[in-house]
Amino acid sequence: MPPFFPILILNARPGAGKSEVIHALRSLSETERIQRFHVGPMHILDDFPMLWTWFEEDEILEREFGRPRLHTTRDGYFIHEDMWHLLIRRLALEYAKWRRDAEGEATVIIEFSRGSQHGGYRAAYPHLGHEILRQAASLYIQVSFEESLRKNRLRFNPERPDSTLEHGLTDNKLRTLYEQDDWSEFTAGDPEYLHIEGARLPYAVFDNEDDVTTHPGPELFSRLESTLDRLWTLRQQLEQI
Repeated sequence: MPPFFPILILNARPGAGKSEVIHALRSLSETERIQRFHVGPMHILDDFPMLWTWFEEDEILEREFGRPRLHTTRDGYFIHEDMWHLLIRRLALEYAKWRRDAEGEATVIIEFSRGSQHGGYRAAYPHLGHEILRQAASLYIQVSFEESLRKNRLRFNPERPDSTLEHGLTDNKLRTLYEQDDWSEFTAGDPEYLHIEGARLPYAVFDNEDDVTTHPGPELFSRLESTLDRLWTLRQQLEQI
């Protein structure tokens, strides 16, 4: 087994720092990233580009062809709630295609946010499928809704709404979709492992309420190192069972 996570699931409210953590890890040499953070060559799977494509397609269908929208309403909500689950199934499909063609080992980072309004993490995780669940570890970046709101406002660039680092939601939409977060309830039964569809996934929480990700520095890397080291230990213990 390679000395790094095969799959790392990265969860948090919007604006909490998921993409910034990925960007910080990418800035390191592969050797340092493996030795300190147990993250190997990185392959990123993020549901935001998929979601944004649906918005763009619906705008083209309605504006250019006079056709009904397929995925979203004009004010940017999904027509059907199970579209949220379809995104997770798409992430699983992208992983399967990558795994089929991969020429070496890597850490696949699967990034997504889920609020209680659309089923939360409890509803989302089973859609990842057994192949992912049996290999994965989860890192949750903890921020309050107020901090998520502040960061969402701060990062939004109306000139680049499709950017993973600069997209944002209106305050009202963020409140509707993400004010309620079920991570605490989802993890309440076990302080170390998620239990999903017969699989056990180690998880750890990275506290970012003081925002160490906007301007990455020693505190970010130190905190991330200790959090991922705990997560790696849990993963290793699971392998020994």
